Amino acid sequence: MGQEIGRSRFTEVDFRAFRARLKEETALLGRWLREGRVGGAGTTIGLELEAWLVDGCGRPAPCSDRFLERIRQPRVENELALFNIEVNTETHALAGAPFRALHQELSARWSHAQVVAGGLGCAPLLIGILPSLVEDDLCLAHMTPSPRYAALNEQVLALRNREPLVLDIAGSERYTTQRSDVMLEAATTSLQLHLQVPPDRIAAYFNAAVALSAPSVAVAANAPYLFGRRLWAESRIPLFEQAVACTHVESQGAGALARVGFGSGYARDGLYGFFVENRQHHPVLLPELLDTAPEELAHLRLHNGTIWRWNRPLVEVVDGRCQLRLEHRVMSAGPTPEDVLANAAFFYGAVADLAESEPQLPRRLPFQVAEQNFYAAARYGLNAEVEWLDGWYGPVRELVLERLVPAARRGLARAGVAEAEARQALGVLQARVESGQNGAVWQQAWVERYGKDMPALTCAYRELAERGEPVHRWPV
Repeated sequence: MGQEIGRSRFTEVDFRAFRARLKEETALLGRWLREGRVGGAGTTIGLELEAWLVDGCGRPAPCSDRFLERIRQPRVENELALFNIEVNTETHALAGAPFRALHQELSARWSHAQVVAGGLGCAPLLIGILPSLVEDDLCLAHMTPSPRYAALNEQVLALRNREPLVLDIAGSERYTTQRSDVMLEAATTSLQLHLQVPPDRIAAYFNAAVALSAPSVAVAANAPYLFGRRLWAESRIPLFEQAVACTHVESQGAGALARVGFGSGYARDGLYGFFVENRQHHPVLLPELLDTAPEELAHLRLHNGTIWRWNRPLVEVVDGRCQLRLEHRVMSAGPTPEDVLANAAFFYGAVADLAESEPQLPRRLPFQVAEQNFYAAARYGLNAEVEWLDGWYGPVRELVLERLVPAARRGLARAGVAEAEARQALGVLQARVESGQNGAVWQQAWVERYGKDMPALTCAYRELAERGEPVHRWPV
């Protein structure tokens, strides 16, 4: 959920001072961009992977505090709830053998996490929404003790004038509820892919990521159940959008300026417009005043961390040099590390090809069409029908297999990824789509055969995931 802060209560003086710092730093970023003072000559990648802790009965295990005390790895961190963790990787150059490096790093961290969790009587699990979760699990007693999370909870409710958050998701079934906290967000766990490219190419890559959001969410869908109801193939999408809706407009449907949403349009100016939009249209949630120079952009970064576009612009200051990158947040976690790496290879390859081969992308695929595609793919997964460039319309599976997997091969080759490595990772993705079985489809097939025993479903999922075979090979 972003960087930590030191307290959870604030005054109007804090908000005014923070807004002043935010305005100053946003203007500074704009000046740096105009002057060409944004760094990053090469193309680098990295990922964040959220996970659950589950007990032997397949239920959430709220023990991340003890888990983190034992694992003692700086790149394994807490999340909003005590039954969630986040595993982060180093940054890797895309050229060469990036997926081998990511596999070695992720496998080592994941294996260590399994050992540490086992000592606590639980196990880590990669899945978009845990099927065995019940609404009572999402209580404030299970919120990770942290000023940041307490403040987010307080400020979201304050912006709503203390009126409850409303969840209403209609899919194959329907689930509605009201909440007086933001803990519903803890039910969603994702794969977040980071990409840094030369600053003069960042807008093109951002726009390509927007266009690819529909096929990305479809191939990786892994969250069909919430509290025992079958909703969307990727129910995480509407759940997260409604879980932290700061206004009534947001809770009634994802608007252009929703706190969590698809965004307001394509990038046109090196991503700077999104940071201006952040300042002008999104109220400050965490007005923590930091003892930093404006050149650190600390307040701008803190504010940006409370706005969760499905494709999010990020800014960092490294060794005094400003860097921009994008974060592709649409994919579900899991089911296995091999599936995760296949998803990453597909995105990094396809986005590179699309960004470099389609300079007229915003004209050929209007933003509103990309947005409609995204929600259709989140709802129907691999069964969705979407529109593509110049009015092409058809099944997302056909789009992926006939156009985007070949595009991903071209993009990875152009980026200098070793052919054998690209072939291995993309082969897993292609086989998944050809089989028609991603995590969501496997979960639905299991329920159709064995019934709605959600803890049993979770245990069966865990057993297969721990074997390490990618999901398209899982038996029901």
